[in-house]
Order: sequence, then structure tokens, then C-alpha cells
Amino acid sequence: MSFALVNSRALCGMNAPLVEVEVHLANGLPQFNIVGLPDTEVKESRDRVRAAIIQSGFDFPASKITVNLAPADLPKESGRFDLPIALGILAASGQLNPAMLQQYEFAGELALSGALRPIRGALAMAWQGAKAKRAFVLPKENAQQAALLQEIQVFGCESLNEVAAHLNGVAKLEPLKIENTFRQPESNALPDMCEVKGQHTARLALELAAAGGHSLLMMGPPGTGKSMLAQRLPSILPPLTDEELISVWALRSLLPQHMQRLEHRRPFRAPHHTASSVALVGGGSDPKPGEVSLAHHGVLFLDELPEFDRKVLEVLREPLESGEIHISRAARQATFPAQFQLVAAMNPCPCGFLGHPNKPCRCTPDSVRRYREKISGPLLDRIDLTIEVPALSATELTETKAGEESARILQRVMAARERQYQRQNKVNAQLTALELDSVAKIELEAKETLAQMLEKLSLSARSFHRILRVARTLADLSGDEFVKRAHILRAVGFRRAL
Repeated sequence: MSFALVNSRALCGMNAPLVEVEVHLANGLPQFNIVGLPDTEVKESRDRVRAAIIQSGFDFPASKITVNLAPADLPKESGRFDLPIALGILAASGQLNPAMLQQYEFAGELALSGALRPIRGALAMAWQGAKAKRAFVLPKENAQQAALLQEIQVFGCESLNEVAAHLNGVAKLEPLKIENTFRQPESNALPDMCEVKGQHTARLALELAAAGGHSLLMMGPPGTGKSMLAQRLPSILPPLTDEELISVWALRSLLPQHMQRLEHRRPFRAPHHTASSVALVGGGSDPKPGEVSLAHHGVLFLDELPEFDRKVLEVLREPLESGEIHISRAARQATFPAQFQLVAAMNPCPCGFLGHPNKPCRCTPDSVRRYREKISGPLLDRIDLTIEVPALSATELTETKAGEESARILQRVMAARERQYQRQNKVNAQLTALELDSVAKIELEAKETLAQMLEKLSLSARSFHRILRVARTLADLSGDEFVKRAHILRAVGFRRAL
């Protein structure tokens, strides 16, 4: 009788718990059983593994083969266990050196020919595997992603034969180098702010949102440039740090291979207003990340905000505060990060022309009220900046002078963020109430003005803290150490009620 142990990993949200693939060969009629809570995809690996071993020139043992995926109470899914199961069988049957297996973790789907196919979640697994101080062996396509991690050695292989030759010392593989995979330039440029005519208040609000990581709601008639402005926000956002890039790519790696699109720029997600709550926050029997998680460290743009179902919008309340999504199902629970910037756009009324200088509005006061009440007060209270985007005059539309370029705005944004990270190691939008008391540095006159505004406008405690965060960002953009009265007044002006 023979036994082999191979290390691999499962996926549970962003977590990748260790799975020990135990292979036991015993005397008796030839059988091949997989136990340890495998799903259909894992059970089907029996035929893939058998064909791959034979096609790779190895002998498939005519024994009673039992494969146990431990721990037994953890659900196992997808074809990522094909490679560790095949290696376990080869080691248990004496065709592979079992002593080498404990230095590595393995994951990969096998083709019938023995070739390795890419899997989802490779970067998330390697991220967790780095803590175990073991090297990771992956299909070549996935290894290009996992090589981003400096803390772990990653080997990319194209077939079962390559892995076996490496473990037997016949043909050693070299670990992939991060220089070959990291910070590749994007092929297409982002839309530039210089293309936006007029809308000086909206441009300032967008710069403020970029500098402090604040959420933004724009309201105005159709065709005033709300969507155009939102689509240009990524062009004035600082590039992802190395740590942010890895977390973004780890989330993307959880998607099916054809949907991963691993880019180096900040995510920009714009779901249609027919999206369900599950599409926004994620879910399913095997929980997958939704739009709010795919916008992690980026922008979630919701156009035509009142057209979204109210129940769908309400699911945004928790992640806007906590920066995380907790999904609970009967059999599975998962937590996904969701630190995103919410940017939303809406019309002022159902017909869209309320307050338009040239087109009359035909909506009744009741219909306008019902339209705006589709967005709840608690959700509005969580949005830092709320502005009007008015219709442009003919003079502004025909103006040939280009607006300020994104590159110049980005310089100011990065300077403001540098001040924030030196002071508190995070953007102002993520400051807690306790941290605000110590780092806001508000002048006495500004504090008195804010107290008067709170009493006059009957603002909530959440509104108080959000005004203070915005005022702190205004001070950072102007290079001021202290929050002044002018910053407070400007911040209150950016929080008009609908």
C-alpha cells in the first residue's frame, strides 16, 4: 500500500484555505473514488486525470485509489484539483519523488492530453499561499498573474510532464520574475477632462472627489455632461499602488477566465439600471464578487440613479460605510473588499427638464417628489458631494478654448493625496470620527461656523463628519494646514439636499 500528500487550496470568497490532497493506493478491484465534499466538477476530474496520466506516458495504477480532499467539511469546486490529484497518484505509485511535494502547492486543470489549462482564483490562492512559505506551481497563464507577489516563488508549467520532470530533477524550471509581468503600459488612453466645456463647479467637485476619495451625486437635465464627467474621473485618479493592484487583481482572478481582464488602471464599473442586488453585491451558491467589489479601489458609476430598483440601491448603504461586503448563504459565507468611490447621475424630474432655461418641465410636483423619493434619505446621507450640473449656454457650447487637461488636475490631486498619506496614511474619505478629531485641524472660527450650519440645516452626525472630511480635502488641495471657514462653507455648499 502507498500514500502521498499534496498541498493545494480551495476558494471561499477572497480566502483560499489550505486543502491537503491525500492519495491512498490499496489492493483490490481497480476503483477511483474522490471524497471530501467534492462538487460535480471535482468528481469529473477522475476521467481527466486518468487520461492525462496515460497520455503523458505514465502508468495509471490498477489499484483501489482513494483521494481525500481535507478538510472534509470544506466544499471543493472547479477543476483546480486535477493537477494535485494526478501528482498524488504518481507519487503514491512510485513514479514521482514524494519528498519534493511538500515544498510546493499545486493547482491547475488538466486536459485529456496532459496539458494544463488556466483556472480562476490563482492570484487569490497564491496571495494566501505566500504566508505558508511554499512555492506555487500553476498553469503558465495563471503564473503570469501570481508572479506579481514578491513574497512567493511561482513556477509556470504547460503540462503534467513539465511538472513531473521538475519534481524528479530531470528538467528544472526557473521561477517567474516579477519584472516580466509588472506594470505593463496600457494600450489605450483614458478620456481627458479637457474635452469637457464649461461646468466649472462640476469639474471642481470631480477634482475634490478624486483628491479625497469622496462619493459624488450629479443632478441635471439630459445632455449636460454628467456621464461625460464621470467617465473622465479615472483620468485624474492616482495610479494604483502595488498593494492595491494585487488586491484588485486577486478579486478579478475569482471571475471566469474570459471575464478577468486584468488591467493596471483603476477599475471603472458602470452597471445598467436593470442590475439586481445580487449583481451589485455578489452572491450565488458559490459566492462570487459583484460590481461593488469589482470596483474595489476604483469607481462605481450608477447612471440614471432613480431608475435602479430601490431595494437594489439600499444594498449600497453598508459597503459605503464599511468598505466590505459580507455574503451569507445557507451553505457558504464569504467576505469581499469593496472600497469604491460611488459616482451617480440623475435627472431632476421624470421628464428631465425641471429648471431648464429653454425647455419647460411638464411634471407635477407630486411626480417630482415621487421620483426623488426613489433614493432614500439614509443613502443620500452617505454621499459626500451632491451638485447640480446645469444646461450649458450657446456661448459655452461654441467656445473653442479647451478646458484644463487631466494631467494638470492629476498633479494637484496627487499632491493632496500625498499630504493625506503623510498625515494619516489614508485618504480623507476613510477617516473615522475619532481620527477626524485629531487630524482635521479645524480653526476656531471654522468650528463655530460649522456648529451654526448644523443647527440651521438640522444635519445629522453623519453629515457633520462628511462635511468635515470634504473641508479637510479642500484644505489639502489648497495646501493649507488648517481647515478654515471658507473650506467649511464650500463643503456645506457641496452637500445640498434633494
